[in-house]
Amino acid sequence: MPRILNARENGALREAVRLLRDGCIAAYPTETFYGLGADAGNEAAVKRIFEIKGRDFRNPIPLIIGEERVLRHFAAEIPETATRLIKTLWPGPLTLIFFATARVHPLLTGGTGKIGIRLSSHPIASSLARGIDGALTATSANLSGGPECNSAAEVMDQIGSRIDLIVDGGTTPGKAGSTIVDVTIAPPVILREGAVPLSLIKKILDGQTA
Repeated sequence: MPRILNARENGALREAVRLLRDGCIAAYPTETFYGLGADAGNEAAVKRIFEIKGRDFRNPIPLIIGEERVLRHFAAEIPETATRLIKTLWPGPLTLIFFATARVHPLLTGGTGKIGIRLSSHPIASSLARGIDGALTATSANLSGGPECNSAAEVMDQIGSRIDLIVDGGTTPGKAGSTIVDVTIAPPVILREGAVPLSLIKKILDGQTA
């Protein structure tokens, strides 16, 4: 059974960060669904993410960062189109696909050389990513192909026996995952419409909104 930390209790997030640094796997709330987190710099922990979810190793795993300043640690180049989207929509449920730096383990890219990154607007997800001073894996906290989880209870029911920790931050908004845009291509390609509407992405890329 996983340890459950109530995010509202004093010291809960510090303890969660300590456990993540030690290689533990934690479910945590985001502005969309609950995510499944490991320190992205810990190869063994990243491998466990695939095993827990029953995920194909060819499927990349996106990341959450806690501060925009660390983006360059993981993104080899940041095109002007990405800067435009970041300025308007980060922090928030927008995942941008960049060419990965050498710091990003190939497991995370699924062999594509690209990595999905978002700056989360959820205070818990953001705090955890800042706490490990790097990036947190941001795949959904579920079995591959299973329903996304909106609460700690749903995480427990689906994968509780497989993970080390659940950071209970209450119910998440759900409804849609993050919108995914590949900015390695000109013009950028919208791979998935999610919480950020397609129409807004197009307006920003067309220069119709600041």
